[in-house]
Amino acid sequence: MLSRKIIFLLPFGIFAFSLVMGWGLYSWRADHLRTFISGDADAVSVIAPIFTPEVRYWATNIQEWATDYQLDPNLVATVMQIESCGLPSAASSAGAQGLFQVMPSHFSADEQDAMLDPDINAKRGLGYLALGLTRAGGDAGLALAGYNGGHGQIGRDQSLWPAETRRYWYWGTGIYADALSGQTTSSRLGEWLQAGGASLCKRAAQALGLE
Repeated sequence: MLSRKIIFLLPFGIFAFSLVMGWGLYSWRADHLRTFISGDADAVSVIAPIFTPEVRYWATNIQEWATDYQLDPNLVATVMQIESCGLPSAASSAGAQGLFQVMPSHFSADEQDAMLDPDINAKRGLGYLALGLTRAGGDAGLALAGYNGGHGQIGRDQSLWPAETRRYWYWGTGIYADALSGQTTSSRLGEWLQAGGASLCKRAAQALGLE
């Protein structure tokens, strides 16, 4: 008789457990959604705290873009850090544009007037980064080199890379490694700032209203 009662009550126990667990999952998701809506992106962001405030300003966008292109948000943040420090109007003497410093040739004809738009800039820049990561067999360092010097660098010996690409690889791999390590600061990022990045970040802070 007792065994029959246990068998009879077992489905109800499973149902109750599932209900409780399901409600817990719903509450967890709802809390995180409210956090995003409230604007406190850093509370749920997977972006490491090592990045400068100008890059962390874009935390929610970085997460969305990383999801769209199946990239690690910290890798996306690393590229943004080096390329623009979060300055959406950044432009290089070579003609590279926007947050991810994309060359005009990567934009379609109907995008030429919107190269600085963050979403369009990310679409072209991160699409290129994702392709490079695939060609590099998942090696983030080679993908960074390919992002700077062109995908043709991925299959070449590092000694044959242009000096700029070697520097880019040095900054990028160091910052990315520090981001993945769980550190709160990055010595490599500090080097990059001292080497000239600080002035770019100052411009970004002014443009984003962080000063």
